[in-house]
Amino acid sequence: MRFSSSGFSSSSSLSSFVPHSISRAVALGLVLPATLVASTAFAQVPPPAVNARSWVLVDATSNQVLASGNPDERVEPASLTKLMTAYLVFEALQTKKISMDQTVTPSEAVRRVKTDESRMFIEANKPVTVHDLVYGMIIQSGNDAAIALAELVGGSESQFVNLMNAEAKRLAMNHTHFADVNGMPDPNHYTTAGDLAILSARLIRDFPDYYNIFSVKEFTYNKIKQPNRNRLLWLDPTVDGLKTGHTQAAGYCLIASAKRSLPGVPDASRRLVSVMMGETKEHDRVQDSMKMLNYGYTAYDTMRLYKAGEVIQTPRVYKGAEDTIKLGVKTDQYITVPKGLGDKAKPQVDVASPLIAPIAEGQQVGSVKLVADGKTVAQFPVVALQAVPQAGVVGRVWDSLMLMFNKKK
Repeated sequence: MRFSSSGFSSSSSLSSFVPHSISRAVALGLVLPATLVASTAFAQVPPPAVNARSWVLVDATSNQVLASGNPDERVEPASLTKLMTAYLVFEALQTKKISMDQTVTPSEAVRRVKTDESRMFIEANKPVTVHDLVYGMIIQSGNDAAIALAELVGGSESQFVNLMNAEAKRLAMNHTHFADVNGMPDPNHYTTAGDLAILSARLIRDFPDYYNIFSVKEFTYNKIKQPNRNRLLWLDPTVDGLKTGHTQAAGYCLIASAKRSLPGVPDASRRLVSVMMGETKEHDRVQDSMKMLNYGYTAYDTMRLYKAGEVIQTPRVYKGAEDTIKLGVKTDQYITVPKGLGDKAKPQVDVASPLIAPIAEGQQVGSVKLVADGKTVAQFPVVALQAVPQAGVVGRVWDSLMLMFNKKK
């Protein structure tokens, strides 16, 4: 199975790989900076049994799916819908379309939120800051807060829902459709555990400045204090998000993320995300999430192959103002493999030859393959870490002669 940042193509070989393989990896749609290849050669400790109707475990550091069960089964997202609402709100904050200290006057629409729904208790026509709305939506899971933010960012709820569906399409959440901003039961409001894994990983990666809000344990608005419903925040100090959801039809749902140090790499950490959908008991979603996160950290090893900007090779460049060029990777490159396989994995660098100027900084000129037991387990681009402009006429003519000479040899 081969994956790329623009999509994936599969082969029958995946079915022979152990269930819940590491490299079902972006078959769930995770946008990867690398190409991953599955292999039947890699054994794996089976994941623990869970009571969730569908579930996924993702290594968000290496962008790999480690394990899954019924990941493409259609489910109701309930309040996990608010992760997409938050994604678009964070985007508006990041682009300065709105600001945290901006004051909003909620419309009459917030009166629709019933007393048995999650609320932060804002009032129609009473000003409230964007800051309080964001915290009320994420920590208190306020349906009223989500409506007010949707009207602010989208102009109306319906237009915001259109934005949600457009963003889902852009993120390759191919089994998702939104009908509102909160996740109330509706036949046209559905997703999958796999799609929610995509959204969660992207939210964490794309908006690090706002993600920490998910770790806040309680929030008070209008003198009403409410706790974060993610109980793992109290049970596991490495868990720092994301969100719970529940309706009678959806069952108890929880997306949890933990960040732990990466052994042997002092300046790096490893993040896992678990998605549990359709649990029958609230206790189960907590315990199953904890079991799955611990499984991911103990059954798999994540390795940093290269740091961002690290020079991998300095090959010859022809017809350029420089004779050589520094090649490397744009971002830190990680790979996750079943425990014990890391020592067997060796990188192989394949660079285009000959390299001919001009070459732009960041231009892809080759790839690195990670090979273990003769099998390629990962592949990612090698890029130019510097620009090499063309040489003058004399230099270009001389190198043309050199190329002709080398070709004849």
